[in-house]
Amino acid sequence: MKKLAGQTLWYGLPTIASRFLGYLMNLSLPLIFAQPATTADLTQLYALIPFLNILFTYGLETAYFRFAQQTDRSTLYNTLSTSLLISTFFLSVGLWLVTTPLASLLGMPLHPEYIRWMIGILALDTIASLAFARLRLENRPRRYAFARLSGILVNVLVVTLFLGVLPHYAGIDTIHWIRQIHPKEESGIVYYLIGNALGSGVTLLLLTKQFRGWKASIDRQLWNRVIRYSLPLIVVGLGGIANDMMSRLIYQHVVDLPAEQARHELGVFGNIIRLSIAITIAIQAFRLAAEPFFFRESSEANAPQTYARIMRYFVLAGCALFLLISLYIDLVGWFFEAIDRGEWVEGLYIVPLFAIGNVFLGIYYNLSTWYKLTDRNGWGAWITLIGALITIGLNIWLIPTYHYLGAALATVSCYVVMMVLSYGGGQKFYPVPYPIKKILSYLAISIALVIVHRWIANNTQSAWMNLGVATVFLTGFLGYGWSEIQRGRKQAA
Repeated sequence: MKKLAGQTLWYGLPTIASRFLGYLMNLSLPLIFAQPATTADLTQLYALIPFLNILFTYGLETAYFRFAQQTDRSTLYNTLSTSLLISTFFLSVGLWLVTTPLASLLGMPLHPEYIRWMIGILALDTIASLAFARLRLENRPRRYAFARLSGILVNVLVVTLFLGVLPHYAGIDTIHWIRQIHPKEESGIVYYLIGNALGSGVTLLLLTKQFRGWKASIDRQLWNRVIRYSLPLIVVGLGGIANDMMSRLIYQHVVDLPAEQARHELGVFGNIIRLSIAITIAIQAFRLAAEPFFFRESSEANAPQTYARIMRYFVLAGCALFLLISLYIDLVGWFFEAIDRGEWVEGLYIVPLFAIGNVFLGIYYNLSTWYKLTDRNGWGAWITLIGALITIGLNIWLIPTYHYLGAALATVSCYVVMMVLSYGGGQKFYPVPYPIKKILSYLAISIALVIVHRWIANNTQSAWMNLGVATVFLTGFLGYGWSEIQRGRKQAA
């Protein structure tokens, strides 16, 4: 447990820092662009990128951890790196050839340059992905952290400089500059993509040492084994991203509103749901440490008991973050109203739903270890396909009537179903003694606290009462969680 906690800290810190800096940049959208509709194209692109990233990497990171335990690592790394470079070249060229029709399909026919910048970002990130996996496997968190943070800092600096500092403090028309390259650019949104591309390029340069000794060669027999293992993970990845991003991709196309109003709601929606980012960050940080850790621990006799304890503590941490976000959500609303951006607040009420949905997603990721360890990735593919169908169907059905709430309900429903299905499959093929009653009690208590707080806040209209009750509830749960951790330690001893 201490080993996993230490690895989560090391690999989580750069993730937390980079995501936090990235979120600060996203928070700048309401400050730079008064109208949410202006940012709709950016929301759509960043909803599409994770889908394409799954196709570009096709499960090779997880396969690298799996096969590094049973084959020569140098041969494995050469084979997978060569495969990634070849596939990235052909996928990038293929996308470049359909740039114009793809831009039209996404509702941005005047801006095919957005697609071209996106392709560059995808290519650079894909080439770097296996180098990052190698750092994780070799337990080299400092280099990992430095490369990650350097890229995001470059991204933030570019956006801040060209959309904040130069136009507002130096009086320089940076929009005029970018029109020399992209004549139809009017808002400056493209600087977000340029910053991202430059950040990805810097990250790749900092990882060049990971490619020393690399030889362009493919062990065909090994490659065939890896592909058989990783192909189902493409479906798993696409389904997972669909569940997370599909609402943003299809929102403006299914909502029953005029086009401009639909773009307004998409802009609001894309920014609002990022407020549950603390849980998303925690999940990502945990997965970075847990994936190689779980593979290493799988050979131990007490591995199932270890996984059960990890799940218990993970749910406690997830519920605490859920409370932190949900109990203090009104602070965000007060901030936007104070800066005269009240139109960005209209969807805040769905944030607690997305937050608890992310807790369910984190539980699912913990449960999903069983099919990776037992080489039953096909089960993971079926579970995520079912989840994706639920997400798509409910979004199409609920968004036209319930708008933001419909998208939130679709996401939560999907994650609950995936969580239940994965638990059932895991108990059949790789039984783990999860403390189900305890986990359900943590979830029930945290959800009840949010509901009671919301009722008090709506009926008192007092900011001090709102914050006071929130603090009491959060402190009480943290105390309860700490006592549960101590009780768990005594039981394990």
